[in-house]
Amino acid sequence: MNSPTLRSTALMIGLALPGLALAHTGTDLGSHHAMGFMDGLTHPLTGLDHLAAMLAVGLWSALTARRLWLAPLAFAAMLLVGALLGLAGVTLPAVEPMIATSLLVLGLLVALRKSLPAQAAAALVGGFAVFHGLAHGAELAGSEAIWLPLAGMLQATVALHVCGLLLGLTLRAQSPWWPRAAGVMVTLLGSVLLLKMI
Repeated sequence: MNSPTLRSTALMIGLALPGLALAHTGTDLGSHHAMGFMDGLTHPLTGLDHLAAMLAVGLWSALTARRLWLAPLAFAAMLLVGALLGLAGVTLPAVEPMIATSLLVLGLLVALRKSLPAQAAAALVGGFAVFHGLAHGAELAGSEAIWLPLAGMLQATVALHVCGLLLGLTLRAQSPWWPRAAGVMVTLLGSVLLLKMI
């Protein structure tokens, strides 16, 4: 696993990790009015649940899909829809449990290298993305110039999908156990989050 692609992917992921030490942007009410592009850009990196889901979508696509871009594109598009709904004050029940469930399901799909028809894969990740977007939108609500943080959030989402794709393309050429291990880790994270909500 000494390939330049794997090193580049590891570096990109490593650069994102410092954001995990932060609380989700937008939970400190005093900062809502000053949010800008960089706040949105760092927002998907501030929660391990969101970070793992976005990486897992790219990883799963690289391991199983012929059209690598379809599921990540569906996730990004529906994330935006969910964020706009959250900003508009729309609420759905069980947002956090659904986010945890998305990790559980995506992790299993990666670990099992389970392929789905392209439209079914896009619908599945798109459905999960709505809940991730609702959470982001609710946290970003109140910003005076909302399009800047939204643009940053979408750019970070796409970057994380690309990291997941690169990681998946690299791992699928290595031992089949590396993708399985990655999927199991995401599944375990989703399981732990779900158990904490019971």
